[in-house]
Amino acid sequence: MVTALYVPFLITALLIELTPGPNMAWLALTSASKGRKSGFAAVAGIALGLALLGGASAFGLSELATGSPVVFNLLRYAGVAYLLWLAWETWSSGNETTETALDHSGLMDWFRHGLLLNLLNPKAAVFFITVLPAYISAGVPVASQTLLLSFSYVGIATAIHLVIVVLAGSVHAWLAQGGRQLLIRRIFAVMIALVAIWFLRSTA
Repeated sequence: MVTALYVPFLITALLIELTPGPNMAWLALTSASKGRKSGFAAVAGIALGLALLGGASAFGLSELATGSPVVFNLLRYAGVAYLLWLAWETWSSGNETTETALDHSGLMDWFRHGLLLNLLNPKAAVFFITVLPAYISAGVPVASQTLLLSFSYVGIATAIHLVIVVLAGSVHAWLAQGGRQLLIRRIFAVMIALVAIWFLRSTA
């Protein structure tokens, strides 16, 4: 099912994913402040969110979100509100930041955060509707091509996100040392709020 447009699509997807954006910033902040385990859980949630959007686009469902300005803006503002809530949660949370303190429930929270942030990001759906169709070849079933390209994109995005987690998570131990946890947590809360503003502007 691989066509002549497959490699050009992979290059395009790679370049898009390497462009800094709110998702990348939030993931780096999460990994640096909460550790790699939280970051990996968030990456899994992001991957599932992208896979769901890709699957929906194969059957035309994503157009419901991007075809209506009302629905599009509702998703935008819901995503911003969710990021602001995460910023407040970070600001007001307790001092526990070590990875060893994370239980299964805590990791599932970060998985859920990653999933919801992608599902509430209309820009992600727009990619599958506006960019991906340009790489669909004639004479080959559209649904199968869309699924192949979508999951290839998820693979590229996940690989890049994992690198971000590893790099950003390397400073977690230093940030968690001594009595600087409260200050660091407040700084990260403000930065997440700034990411929310970035998210709002980038999806306009």
